[in-house]
Amino acid sequence: MTAEAIYRPIPVITTDRLVLRPFALEDAPKVQQLAGAREIAAVTSHIEHPYPDGAAALWIATHAPEFDRGDGIVEAITRRATGELIGAIGLTVEPPHKRAELGYWIGVPYWGQGYCTEAARALLDYGFGVMGLRRIYARHYGSNPASGRVMQKLGMRPEGVLREHDLKWGRIEDDVYYGLLRRDWEQSTA
Repeated sequence: MTAEAIYRPIPVITTDRLVLRPFALEDAPKVQQLAGAREIAAVTSHIEHPYPDGAAALWIATHAPEFDRGDGIVEAITRRATGELIGAIGLTVEPPHKRAELGYWIGVPYWGQGYCTEAARALLDYGFGVMGLRRIYARHYGSNPASGRVMQKLGMRPEGVLREHDLKWGRIEDDVYYGLLRRDWEQSTA
């Protein structure tokens, strides 16, 4: 007989068009389909292509313990009207510093519709308002300026470039960093 771990529930966050909710194991095939697109893997540092069978379920299984430890939150981005899974968003928290890195991906069929900005704004509000973070930062490859535009729309400020920092599929990439401080977030929501 094995005992199942009981974790704090990951919250559900609702916006005008979206519901950010915990991933379920049933989401694994859709995650593999969406995240497995070459276009997604090409602009992310942690997603492989082809996406390995079983990897989505293993990834999903890490979310509850990570949240319970206070090390982060990962949410499925779903359309509010249909419940359709369209992407993922999360905060990787460094508790001693009260800061987190924002990361996200949106499935290719849903690009250019403002979903990423809407989801990220909601998660920033959660990070600052509920988790009490003092700083949230994000980064994107220099070859992916669309992700940088999302960060700018969120009010994040450019903080620098780590030149030729990553190597993705034999291609050298700059890491472009953006950040938002709690006081800036407070001013923008006042």
